[in-house]
Amino acid sequence: MKARNCDNGGEKASRECPRCHSKRIWKSGVRPNKRIPSVQRYECRDCGYRFSESSVLSIQSEYNGGRQVCAILTEAKNLTTVEPPKDGLAGATEDIKGKIVEFSWWLKKEGYREGTILTRTKILKTLTKRGSDLFNAESVKEVIANQNWSENTKLNAVISYKAFAKFVGISFDSPKYRGTRKLPFIPMEKEIDQLIAGTGSKTATFLQLLKETGMRCGEAWSLKWLDVNFESKTVTVNNPEKHGNPRMLKISDKLITMLNNLPRNRNKVFETKSFRSFRQNFAIQRRRIAQKLGNPRIRRISFHTFRHWKATMEYHKTKDILHVKQMLGHKRIENTMIYTQLISFESDQFHVRTVKALKEACKLVEAGFEYVTDMDNYKLFRKPK
Repeated sequence: MKARNCDNGGEKASRECPRCHSKRIWKSGVRPNKRIPSVQRYECRDCGYRFSESSVLSIQSEYNGGRQVCAILTEAKNLTTVEPPKDGLAGATEDIKGKIVEFSWWLKKEGYREGTILTRTKILKTLTKRGSDLFNAESVKEVIANQNWSENTKLNAVISYKAFAKFVGISFDSPKYRGTRKLPFIPMEKEIDQLIAGTGSKTATFLQLLKETGMRCGEAWSLKWLDVNFESKTVTVNNPEKHGNPRMLKISDKLITMLNNLPRNRNKVFETKSFRSFRQNFAIQRRRIAQKLGNPRIRRISFHTFRHWKATMEYHKTKDILHVKQMLGHKRIENTMIYTQLISFESDQFHVRTVKALKEACKLVEAGFEYVTDMDNYKLFRKPK
């Protein structure tokens, strides 16, 4: 076997880095994709730039998943100072791309989450493709106004560009777009249970955790085994998102059993691949289940739907908005008040149970039933379907 030549790159590299033109190129795995055949990916050992033989899978692609932020930030570290665009369309385009990369690194240093960084850089790239000059605030405002976007989308574009304008030192008078807040979709419990039952073991455990605790999906994804107390049947949210409050939440014996069936070869309960891949896999399973059951409503159930459903059910059961606020980890009660107006239950939308023994009544309460009244020496319980 011939030894590799470290000066010329790995495995007889016949290509060069498109950024620094170095020959020190190493293969960096194969990227599968449904739209195109798998292609070889490469990494430059001099500047850290990652690229592939197809421009679709380059750093500019929106299909790079969780690696996109790392690639953007690595590129930003290796950029020299980029001057504002002067003459020539090609030079202006390169300057704008460079500024977007620098902007992403600036957001990272300011403490923004990776999801926020990806969203804002994607919006800026979209504005550029639609013909706006990011160094000209009036041009950006004109492009946003001409788009057939909703008010919420236009507001997000304004927020993203406002941060970019602050980064490059441009004066930007924000247009007056006002986003509209819609009531979230609340499915029936049997639809949620059908979705959980039809997914794989890991996804089903993840969804059951969201159903019982009302966690944000990011909080559940970062859950560690040390945060699960199997004896007291509780989970602790030590890393709340959106500056929320940490909290300890009760879980059922069913969820305890599902957690025990998962492998424990990592510190975190669920994290094995990127969250993007996990979400895409869930979407595929959800579509299959909706088609099999002939119920298109199931396709509307997202990870965050479980949080809305849990909050709504908890408020309906307790009528205690402060309890719901504490369970969700909200710091402002205004964010919790939305769940007081989400749903009104009809009398025929309940599961009804009657018991005599105290032990049976306790089991019904643990299963989510609420006590209604006594009748003919029986205790009547109900739970929304």
